[in-house]
Amino acid sequence: MGWSQEQLASASKVAKATIANFEAGKRTPYDRTLQDMREAMEAAGVIFQAEGEMVDGGPGVRLRSGGDQS
Repeated sequence: MGWSQEQLASASKVAKATIANFEAGKRTPYDRTLQDMREAMEAAGVIFQAEGEMVDGGPGVRLRSGGDQS
C-alpha cells in the first residue's frame, strides 16, 4: 500500500511509536492492536488470505481492485 508508519497509526488509532517498536522487534503486539491495524488496512483495500482459503492465488496479502488504496 505504501503507507508510512504515521499513516497506519492515523488509520488504526495505534501510536506511531508502538508501530515502530513492532517493526524493530522491540515489542510484541497485543491481539487487539493487531486487530485494529488489520481493520484499518482492510478498510483501505487489503485482503488477507490464509492457507486453504478459496481465493485465487493462495495465502498472502493482496489489494482489492478498485479499492481506496491511499
